[in-house]
Amino acid sequence: MSRRTMTLAGLSLGLALIAFSGSAGGQQPAPPATKGATITSLAAVDLGPEIEGMAGRQLRMRRISVEPGGFLELHSHKDRPGTVYVLEGKFTETRSGVVKEYGPGEAWSENKETNHRLENKGTGPATIIAVDILKQ
Repeated sequence: MSRRTMTLAGLSLGLALIAFSGSAGGQQPAPPATKGATITSLAAVDLGPEIEGMAGRQLRMRRISVEPGGFLELHSHKDRPGTVYVLEGKFTETRSGVVKEYGPGEAWSENKETNHRLENKGTGPATIIAVDILKQ
């Protein structure tokens, strides 16, 4: 699979097209608003042929870099569980009113109960590797 970097405009357009083209019962929620974020797709696997009962699901891995002062606005992980690993910088996560900071080498999980916001309050870029299961 080739690598592609999506800017904020490209990400919003791409996700909007995916959501629009989904079936009536499987539409995705609108992507969270972002500022200063660059998202690069690294790999993806169609899980339907791999695991019985996983048709319409994809395992994907992305590199997400957020510039100082940038953020990923409040968003839900319902139907999109995942794990995240911090490569560089620090992320401030606000989840259910609780604020926590994550730095290089730290990780967290996201499940159907996860509603959170991520922001880079530092002076340099912050980068994570995010792996999740996406409903196509």
